[in-house]
Amino acid sequence: MYSYICFITPNADDHKVFVLTRSATKAASVFPASTYPGVTIAEQGDWEACVRGSSAVVNLAGMPISTRWSPEVKQEIKRSRVNVTSKVVKYINHAGNADAQPSVFVSATAIGYYGTSEIHSFDESSPSGNDYLAEVCREWEATARQVNQQDVRLVLLRIGVVLGKDGGALAKMIPLFMMFAGGPLGTGRQWFSWIHIDDLVNLIYESLINPSYKGVINGTAPNPVRLSELCQQLGRVVGRPSWLPVPEFALKAVLGEGASVVLEGQKVLPVKAKDLGFSYRYPYVEDALKAIAQDIPTRLTTRK
Repeated sequence: MYSYICFITPNADDHKVFVLTRSATKAASVFPASTYPGVTIAEQGDWEACVRGSSAVVNLAGMPISTRWSPEVKQEIKRSRVNVTSKVVKYINHAGNADAQPSVFVSATAIGYYGTSEIHSFDESSPSGNDYLAEVCREWEATARQVNQQDVRLVLLRIGVVLGKDGGALAKMIPLFMMFAGGPLGTGRQWFSWIHIDDLVNLIYESLINPSYKGVINGTAPNPVRLSELCQQLGRVVGRPSWLPVPEFALKAVLGEGASVVLEGQKVLPVKAKDLGFSYRYPYVEDALKAIAQDIPTRLTTRK
């Protein structure tokens, strides 16, 4: 999942997409013109102009959190989310009259809002946690809420762990399983609230076009699993055992405080998405992993 901000403008037959980024080179490598002829890449100096006349804004900006958390990194994790969101909100609010102002703002946040627990489950009505990521999410959401909600429909997507073949958690796990070194992290009892990338994209699209989608919506699949089950299912679909657990002390030695991202979890349920009638293509993790594994070369996923 790439952290870009997309502004969608109505066109004659389709949508015109502006990808706003702080690095045009990186964005161009993700959205090559030959593959995405309808995408325009815009750097910061052009952001405000892109907002005017756009019908919708999707904000996915934020530095990855699966790294060692030094004080500087923690500051950047928050800054990359809050500052960019603040800038986008300002541009939306100053876009002018209703014809020039986007009618919907879909802003990403994360299930880290709820804190962690092995025994409790969380839905959109649950209170926030009291750890660092919960603090980041609260400030992130509070910034997004500063958008002019009288004229702009706001959707806050609290996104879980995104499963896809490119990047994210599986990109780090699959190579270990291929080398027969896969297994749960820590105890394996931590909850893993996930969503397949296709379902997340569809959820974002529904949030854009359906006026019933507003406020906080959990961007997770309806069937979260323990991490040990995820690893067992992953091993099964790639034809490798899940037998080599990574001890907690080893992860803390490498990631420091950042190890909490993988050692602790939360059981998050998408109550609002289900109430809205959202249809999941991959409600179960086994089906999601099978679909992703189909894109992995057969020689890597079949035992000799």
